[in-house]
Amino acid sequence: MTVTAPRVHIDRCICRNRRFADLLPLAREAGWDLGSLGQATGCGEQCGLCRPYLRAMLAKGTTVFDRLLPSDSE
Repeated sequence: MTVTAPRVHIDRCICRNRRFADLLPLAREAGWDLGSLGQATGCGEQCGLCRPYLRAMLAKGTTVFDRLLPSDSE
């Protein structure tokens, strides 16, 4: 029996309902790092589940993720 991981579609900070595709141009224009992005938008500052995705977004420009990334606490 083959077990497959469930499909995921992660494209936003849930707490602030802000899409990564909307955040990326703001971050690039302002030169934000993760901390600055959090201070300016609140994203990544509440539950923190989006922090690894925000980090990847800033590093690679990815705005939609189809797999779970390890949390900051791991």
